[in-house]
Amino acid sequence: MRLLAAAALLLTSCAQAISSNSTHSPTARALPNDFSPPQVFKNLNLLKHINLEKGYVRETVNVLIENIDQQPQSKYYVPFSNALIGKVGGFEAWEKNAEKNGKFEVETTQFLPQSQYFIINIPKPLEPSSRLTLSISYYLLSALAPLPPAIEQNDKQYFTYTFSAYAPSAYLTAMQRTKVKFPVADIPEYTTTNGLKTGPGPDPEKQGTTFTYGPYNTKDVAPGTVEPITVRYEFTRPIITATLLERDLEVSHWGGNLATEDRYWLQNNGAHLAKQFSRVAWSMKTLQNSPSVAISALRIGLKPGAVDPYFTDEIGNVSTSRFTPGQGTRGAMLDIRPRYPVFGGWKYSFRIGWNDALSSFLRKAKSGDTYVLKVPFLDSPKMPEGVQYEKIDLRVILPEGARDVKFELAGGVGLPNDVQSEITLSKSFMDTVGRTVLNLAMENVADEARDAQLIVTYNYPFFASFRKPLTIFAGMLSVFIATWAIGNIDVSIKKR
Repeated sequence: MRLLAAAALLLTSCAQAISSNSTHSPTARALPNDFSPPQVFKNLNLLKHINLEKGYVRETVNVLIENIDQQPQSKYYVPFSNALIGKVGGFEAWEKNAEKNGKFEVETTQFLPQSQYFIINIPKPLEPSSRLTLSISYYLLSALAPLPPAIEQNDKQYFTYTFSAYAPSAYLTAMQRTKVKFPVADIPEYTTTNGLKTGPGPDPEKQGTTFTYGPYNTKDVAPGTVEPITVRYEFTRPIITATLLERDLEVSHWGGNLATEDRYWLQNNGAHLAKQFSRVAWSMKTLQNSPSVAISALRIGLKPGAVDPYFTDEIGNVSTSRFTPGQGTRGAMLDIRPRYPVFGGWKYSFRIGWNDALSSFLRKAKSGDTYVLKVPFLDSPKMPEGVQYEKIDLRVILPEGARDVKFELAGGVGLPNDVQSEITLSKSFMDTVGRTVLNLAMENVADEARDAQLIVTYNYPFFASFRKPLTIFAGMLSVFIATWAIGNIDVSIKKR
């Protein structure tokens, strides 16, 4: 009985160690409905790069700014229309040629009637008449439209993208130009301007797969003026979109294992098929080994120690997969093929999973009971056309009794700007109060963020590690005592 009491006391102390449920979400800055950014900056020269080589749009702006106010200024506003703000992801800013000094802090604003803003906080306020070259980078998801929207199975696929020759800005811009990079040279339609360009030559100027619009002298053009430009170009690959990715990372101290499972809801946002799918035509195209507008295979790079991979969908195990183990510092590779080619408008959901040695990702602090877990933020398919994620739900399942959980995303580019977090409990076999779970939710993420690391720190007391074996021991002991007690009940029939 003393042993049972000690076990109960230890379980109670472990239960008290777990942190309570909590939520966290970045707060957007509230601005008045009639807000207009103060005209404290001037854009002296602006160069905008638009990259259309992937299934989503990557835009980078290099702008030389000057403080035209009488006071030091540190907040630079970047506007986006309400129709576009929901497609923006991975917004980042830094000082050009000084990225090693770190990226600037970026804030978002709450909903406004006309537009919303990203606020770039310059670490060292810019003095009056001082200048700084800003580099601003972001991507736009689901911003491309197929034209025509439906094609024959072996026809070429074309997309259109519309932007403004005058880069959207909250400040007056003296000079600007835009460069557009296409994936191929087949660009049958594009807007030409008349009388906007400063200097001789056509507008745009074409050099291979790059178009240059401008330069434009816009010192007399009001901020926010729009001059639409539309380009139509061939895209020879699918538009891979994950409408939802559920990612679970399960940490086991006793087993020394990190189990990863990714559940994808995938679809192709390319042009739809105008007629029924032909297996014969598909087989002939496959034999030619030419690029296809259908999703036919995915390649996912894993860490060198990855083992026990699996690939399943609603029907069950999918045998059309191949796993190449890692050797030395070379990572493993998981090649998977869906049961059918995923053409434009088609969908395919599946799950993949594997195990890793926990020692490759977890370390213990020199003092105390603090652990640091460093895992890949995404194990995204490495595809030349890229992968865009509309929504990601990520769970880090920690041992039962873990508390004081904190996280951060480090490294990489294009990290999500808004991450919702919550600490919950999840019960599984032989748990008492449940395992601690860090839940992260985010939207508008591109596969460029796969190089980032998710760092989770938590406190795991020494006695909490005995929770599971003591639970099993107490359960078995209870069964033994119950069996012994029942066996000693006298159920014989006696004469009175």
